[in-house]
Amino acid sequence: MIKRQTLKKPAQQGQVYQLKVALDEITPPIWRRLVVPSDINLFKLHEIIQVAMGWTNSHLHQFIVGRTFYGIPDDEIEGAIEIKDERKHTLSQIAKKKGAKVVYEYDMGDSWEHHIVVEEVLEQGGKTGHPSCLDGARACPPEDVGSTPGYYNFLAAIKDPKHPEHKIMIEWIERPFDPEAFSVDDVNEDLIDLRKRGLPSVEDF
Repeated sequence: MIKRQTLKKPAQQGQVYQLKVALDEITPPIWRRLVVPSDINLFKLHEIIQVAMGWTNSHLHQFIVGRTFYGIPDDEIEGAIEIKDERKHTLSQIAKKKGAKVVYEYDMGDSWEHHIVVEEVLEQGGKTGHPSCLDGARACPPEDVGSTPGYYNFLAAIKDPKHPEHKIMIEWIERPFDPEAFSVDDVNEDLIDLRKRGLPSVEDF
């Protein structure tokens, strides 16, 4: 008797994904737990991650699944790897089920890699259809700090008035910086502002 293989259905329109987005190679971890429409396109997801993590969208980015890259193609760059247009691909197309993993890389110089995991696939009735942040921990590094080694050096410098780079780093950051700071309410307020600027909810897909 031949057993029928049970196939897991991909996410359907109207579902939402619960994602955990964690910055790689940072201890203690910097992470966010997000709820987004399953069929949101990757460019919109990029905007959400930028807001949720606290980046300023000042550098290039890409999504990576295996050996496939998604971003904004640039035909003027000769010899570049093939980049699929992220505006034409949705989250549910590249992460079809619970447990799926995607890499989001921001700033090709500092190369901040974020690991995205689909924690849950939910019906819209159980969660809001609008992008939102459920939880998280710690502030993201400042832009242009010099990747992970630069960030650790920055933290050591601003904490120690006797550090040889203390004054330089304090002047460079130009604002108080608390690496432990995180507010889920502040992130959600920023996501509401982003939505008001044109980010669609799940009903618009």
